[in-house]
Amino acid sequence: MITEEALPTYQTMLNTLDGVRDETGASLTSWAVWTRAWTAEENRHGDLLNKYLYLSGRVDMKQIEKTIQYLIGSGMDPRTENNPYLGFIYTSFQERATFISHGNTARLAKEHGDLKLAQVCGIIAADEKRHETAYTKIVEKLFEIDPNDTVLALADMMRKKIAMPAHLMYDGQDDNLFEHFSAVAQRLGVYTAKDYADILEFLVGRWNIEKMTGLSGEGCKAQDYVCGLAPRIRRLEERAQSRTKQASSTVPFSWIFGREMKV
Repeated sequence: MITEEALPTYQTMLNTLDGVRDETGASLTSWAVWTRAWTAEENRHGDLLNKYLYLSGRVDMKQIEKTIQYLIGSGMDPRTENNPYLGFIYTSFQERATFISHGNTARLAKEHGDLKLAQVCGIIAADEKRHETAYTKIVEKLFEIDPNDTVLALADMMRKKIAMPAHLMYDGQDDNLFEHFSAVAQRLGVYTAKDYADILEFLVGRWNIEKMTGLSGEGCKAQDYVCGLAPRIRRLEERAQSRTKQASSTVPFSWIFGREMKV
């Protein structure tokens, strides 16, 4: 919910991209119309989840609102460098990640008997899936008209790693809040390193990267890199998980009144 609520940051990010930004704030170009409509739809996700949490009484809303305030103030740096190729590769990956994480939250909510939360997260996941479809089609077109530069952009983005939108979150107490939150999400199966590898593998297949021909020398190197990356991520994650199991600890989360959670 906090990630969804930091929405002004994401519209700002899209408006940094060369050639597709909203030049006036109310431009009638197709790119600008899409960005504003996408923003409006994403805004409803945060509104709905915020109301649910407020009415549930299970969380410290003051601490959550502080986190949102800090996160919007901090912004984000996905390292897309004003480049629309990098920007739309990032959004393709990110929208699938949110589709998966909301879907997993819906599944967990249903398992624990909260059918209303399961319904809410399921609806949001469906929205994110449609957003993923739009962005992956944009990148598919980029591969069609400029395959070499697009595969170079994909490799560049994956070398940098896809930074999650809320990576700069802070609640005024925990300097490593995102790291701790991510560890809990990984442990519960909301969003995991396996999901990260699965998304990359999905996009490589969706865009037919392995079958691309006619690339430059650098393009072929980029192609080999992205096609071999998902299995490598999985191997590294298996090693990391074995180490984590041996050295788990607990940290307090201000969002749930300082309750200690295993990370």
